Amino acid sequence: MRTVAQAVARVLADAGVEHGFTVPGESFLGLLDAFAETPELTLVSTRHESGAAFMAEACGKLRGVPAVAMASRGPGATNLSIGVHTARQDHTPMVVLLGQVPSSKLGRESFQEVDLAAMFAPLANWSAQPASAAEVPGVVAEAFAQATGPRPGPAVVAVPSDFWDEPFHGPLPVPEPLPAEVPDVAAAAERLAAARSPVVITGARDPVSHRELVATAEELGLAVYTGFRRQDAFPEDHPHFAGHLGLSVPDAQLKALENADVVLSVGMRLDEVTSQGFRFPLPEQDHLRLPPSALAELRARTPGRRRDWSTAHEAVREFMTPPELDASSAPHPTEVVRELRRLAPRDAVVTNDAGNFSGFAHRYWGFTEPRTQLGPCNGAMGYAVPSAVAAKLVAPERTVLAMVGDGGALMTGQEIETAVRHRAHVVVVVFQNGLYGTIALHQVKSNRPMSAVNIGAVDFAGWARSLGAAGHTVDTREQLEPAIRSALAEDRPCVLDVRIDPDVLTADARLADFLES
Repeated sequence: MRTVAQAVARVLADAGVEHGFTVPGESFLGLLDAFAETPELTLVSTRHESGAAFMAEACGKLRGVPAVAMASRGPGATNLSIGVHTARQDHTPMVVLLGQVPSSKLGRESFQEVDLAAMFAPLANWSAQPASAAEVPGVVAEAFAQATGPRPGPAVVAVPSDFWDEPFHGPLPVPEPLPAEVPDVAAAAERLAAARSPVVITGARDPVSHRELVATAEELGLAVYTGFRRQDAFPEDHPHFAGHLGLSVPDAQLKALENADVVLSVGMRLDEVTSQGFRFPLPEQDHLRLPPSALAELRARTPGRRRDWSTAHEAVREFMTPPELDASSAPHPTEVVRELRRLAPRDAVVTNDAGNFSGFAHRYWGFTEPRTQLGPCNGAMGYAVPSAVAAKLVAPERTVLAMVGDGGALMTGQEIETAVRHRAHVVVVVFQNGLYGTIALHQVKSNRPMSAVNIGAVDFAGWARSLGAAGHTVDTREQLEPAIRSALAEDRPCVLDVRIDPDVLTADARLADFLES
């Protein structure tokens, strides 16, 4: 006879789930047992629940199939919430299973009790708390369906701790796919055929969508923009690439979008950053929406067309061309990114944290392959290291690079221990400048004093070695290339502690420029 927990593990494994990430807790012991007993499932114990959630989000982003994030009631669940919000805003499929207080103690403000279904309702696509043990497997199957529906995202189930070990007598439920909206491809084709200057905004990053979009852009003569931190959705060296709709986009890269009469969004919502503060599409522009699966039919229905996007692409090339650097001995973030790009394999997975340094990766990496970029579109700090660990577990044959500031590294960098334990040989590049640089930039740009933004000096290389990883310190530009080569050749996780100049805030702004004005 199966327990409820065993039935849940089997439902998830049969649906294609491979990984669960958690800090173990006493309110879901039966589920931990069931995951460990199920051969198709790998259970990963992390050092903090936010790390577990970020790992599950990255796993879902790379595979297109949900991973499971698990946490205990109260503090554990609230720690997990940051990754749930990340998955919600980035349309990442994720199943979240939370332990809850025993059913006999619900509603009495018991030890660590929180109304978890209510708490996660605004953070997730869907949330629920079964009323009986017999309902749990069916509710989890529904959560999987909600997580993988027309708008993928996180689905949360809170389960009273006494339910997990109850016997389950019924047949195993199977997730029923949610009905998807049927796109009107014929109408879209008609409008595109008549369009003067149509552009695409895309965020679909799986290999099939990547190939379909390249073929569609070439055959129908479309310019293509990528959504915020979805640069791997279209090759940035392709002549139809018009730019990444991220932060601080130069005016020259927005001209093709401004002049478009039709805007076709494929595989993503137009979030605030991608839409440039909800500016686009403009009121006079037709906005069409299609799933990537409709692109082949769109090509079949639309006459081929050639359009010259060389001006738009040249603006991108100019923006992505690094400037001449001064003779400073300190490594420059531009140089760090370009050296990593030169020395790493073309299909390396790059994870980036939130912070000013990430702008250098966005601008100078040059993404060309699908599923090579993992970044938090909600700007969550602490994302890069956990997501890199998950990426290496999902794709052990690929090189995985995490780019993180010293602020983010001190939030979740302890997941390097998880990487060591699971032999996930990631390379973590810490851009150490002793500042919360994004906040410092906001302060000085608004003529405020810098306050609460200083971070103490940390020996990240020594810290990495204490966790069982390799560690190298880079103080000068001459040390950079040898250190990167050494890190890429390591047979264990490695941290590069790169000491960058705190005066360099962005590729175009220095701290001194604001302090002197």
